[in-house]
Amino acid sequence: MVASLHERALRCLAQREHSRAELARKLGALGSPEEVDAELDRLADLGLLSDARFADAYVRAKASRFGAARLKLELSRRGVSSELIGDAIDENAGESELERARDIHRRKFTTPPADAREWARQARFLQGRGFSTEIIRRVLKEHPGDEPA
Repeated sequence: MVASLHERALRCLAQREHSRAELARKLGALGSPEEVDAELDRLADLGLLSDARFADAYVRAKASRFGAARLKLELSRRGVSSELIGDAIDENAGESELERARDIHRRKFTTPPADAREWARQARFLQGRGFSTEIIRRVLKEHPGDEPA
């Protein structure tokens, strides 16, 4: 049982980085909670499992498509501590939140909002991507007269 637990853990980690909580969930059916925890400790001691490395990789992969709020939410859902999340976003988000929002908006919308309805639609899109209302207003205000009355 333990050998298959270790093999499954290595297969999962070979595909991509995982957080400790994700890997524990995936391995839960293969052994008792004590066996799974011991295997996760072993992998961490070997340097094969790291929440910090997972958070860094996740932010690098997703920062060009999502805002900080969405990145924080997704990482916390995967069991990463808020301290590691903050560090990963600070180190790996690259350009500023405003620059990322501008880039995402430019890729999605070729024209500025023509009326209040379109402004709201574009704002909802950016909000769904995890950008704050302040950032959304700044991005959409860059086209004078485009914000709703």
